[in-house]
Amino acid sequence: MRVLDRAEALRLVATVSLGRIVFTQHALPAVRPVNHLVEGGDIIVRIHDDGALASLVAPAGVPGLVVAYEADAIDHDTHLGWSVVVTGYAHRLTDAGEVARYAALLRPWVDHPMTGALRIRPDLVTGFRLEAAPARLVPTVPG
Repeated sequence: MRVLDRAEALRLVATVSLGRIVFTQHALPAVRPVNHLVEGGDIIVRIHDDGALASLVAPAGVPGLVVAYEADAIDHDTHLGWSVVVTGYAHRLTDAGEVARYAALLRPWVDHPMTGALRIRPDLVTGFRLEAAPARLVPTVPG
């Protein structure tokens, strides 16, 4: 296992379109699969108005609600690949033009109209790559 630096971790998240957002719902942890894109180091996800993610509204004076976002690409057969967790503040985007632009860029993976978007500003980015162990040479015994 090799630890990833922030830049490589965010670059890898940008190579996949699906991840999981972790947030608090009714004072309990909740997880939802969502599609995303990475733009300017931030993670953008689309939401629909009647979904659980639409209720993520920060109190006045708070930069957003703390969420975690996880994305990975791990081969089912070899168990090799990578996993990244981003923790940061999420806030709902309110600019209609910006939301429309993300609507064009992010195709929902469920058949439900997506009417909004969240921007996650990474604070803490951690990740690792699962790599194959180097081949070990076995000494031969003459004889």
